[in-house]
This record gives sequence, structure tokens and C-alpha cells, in this order.
Amino acid sequence: MNILQVESYLPDVMEFIDSLAAQYKRGTLQSEARMAQYVRAFFTLDKLDRVETFVPGWRKMAFYAQGATLVHVVTALTALMVAPEYETATPDHQTLAKWFVLLHDVEKEILPGQRDYIHGFRSAVTAGHTIARLGFVLNNRDKAAFDAWARLTRLAIKYDPDAKQNIQDNTKLPAILAGIDDLFGANTPGALIVKTVLLHMSITVLTRWPQTAPLTDEEIKRYINPELLTLLRIMMNVDNDAWSFFDPVTKSRHRIETRAVFERLEGIVTDTPVANV
Repeated sequence: MNILQVESYLPDVMEFIDSLAAQYKRGTLQSEARMAQYVRAFFTLDKLDRVETFVPGWRKMAFYAQGATLVHVVTALTALMVAPEYETATPDHQTLAKWFVLLHDVEKEILPGQRDYIHGFRSAVTAGHTIARLGFVLNNRDKAAFDAWARLTRLAIKYDPDAKQNIQDNTKLPAILAGIDDLFGANTPGALIVKTVLLHMSITVLTRWPQTAPLTDEEIKRYINPELLTLLRIMMNVDNDAWSFFDPVTKSRHRIETRAVFERLEGIVTDTPVANV
């Protein structure tokens, strides 16, 4: 694959992430409060404006709940740098992972007393717009086609009376995913980034945090190939790691639970059922 590097556009941000990862490995970064302090000091208004030129929506995201989402995204990027899945990934997958972790919550909103269950779809639109502007290879450069796909994806919501809020409408996924393949080309770097962002809220990996619209086994088999599953495994592990980054017991428990889910999904995707243990 010919993949553009995050460092080419945001070298100072990635240097900052590398420094946080190094401190974490040395044991000198040991608390959420210190992480938040570093993040808020680094992302000055000028810095936020500069990132915004490459990632539209970053500045707005950074101000949700006094920067809680910004701290989470930076923590997830730091978790990626020290994750075993990243260390064993191919160089191409490492680069893809930096992009989709950077972009996975760019459209996330903090809702009082609720979770934002549809931010994966919204963030996928911004991710697609971002990587297209930065120069990822496109299969279809027609602006009208992109706008139609973006509108379809943003409006793929429905009201869930049980959750008492809007959730993603998975009946629109065939058209949304076909649109990604049309715009970026099937299984290209751009398509894989956008699909990973799109679907990172579509699989329940932790019983504590169930998704309101998880994909069925049939949908998993239909929509996710082995490479995309590998990338989703990276995304969902580091997303979970970020929430328990300074709690090794919880982090380990979450990883065990996530591993079991993805082993089962791998059996579905590859037609090799996992034996019950």
C-alpha cells in the first residue's frame, strides 16, 4: 500500500504522542490527571487551530466537556504506541492505525447522562473528508457522490425507545459501505481507515459497555473481511485501553474480554468456528 504518514501533516502532535508513550513505558506518567495536564498544556489555541487545518472538527471536539474527548483521543494514541497489536502489526497497518485512532472520535459529543452511540458514523464522514483532502488515493472524485454518501451516513440514525435516544441505523450499512468502496476503492488504505472509524461502535466487546446497535453475526460476515477485522481489533483494544490506561487490573480484564470476542468473530469471518473452552 502507498499510505500517507500522519507525521507528514502533524509532526509535532506525533512527537508529543511518542514522548507520552516513552514516559508511560518508563513509569513516569502514572495518572489520568497528569495526562490531562500534559494534553491541555500542549494543545494551545494556536495548536488547535493548526490541527484544525488538517482535521476539520478537531477544535470543536477539543472543547467537549472541558476537553475530555481530546484527552481520550490523545490517550488512545498513546495506548496505540505501547499496544502489543501495534508492535506486531505490519508497517502499513501501523500507519493506518495512527489515522483511524486519530480520527475515531472527531465527531463525538458529550451528552448529559447518555452515550453518543452514533458518533462512529459521523466521525467516518469527517475521516473520509479529511483523508481525501490530504491526498489519499480516490477512486471517485465526484463531489456530488461524496456529498450524497456523507448525507446518507450522517442521516443513518433512528430513535431507540429503550435507549431513549438516537442510535445508528444499520439497515443503511450496505449503501454506506458500498459508497466507501466507490469513493476510495475497495480495501484501499482510505477505505480501511473510514470503515474502521465507521464500525468502531458496532461491536460489543465489553459487557459493561454494550452497544445499542451491534452488528449481527450475519452482518459481521457480510461487511467485515479479515484485514478490516484485524484493524478493528487494534482500534477497539486501544480505545478500551485508553479508558483504563492507568488501571492495569481493569485494562487486563478488558483485554481478556475483547480477545475472546475477536476470536469468535475471526471464526465467523474466516469460516473457522472457535471451539468452546
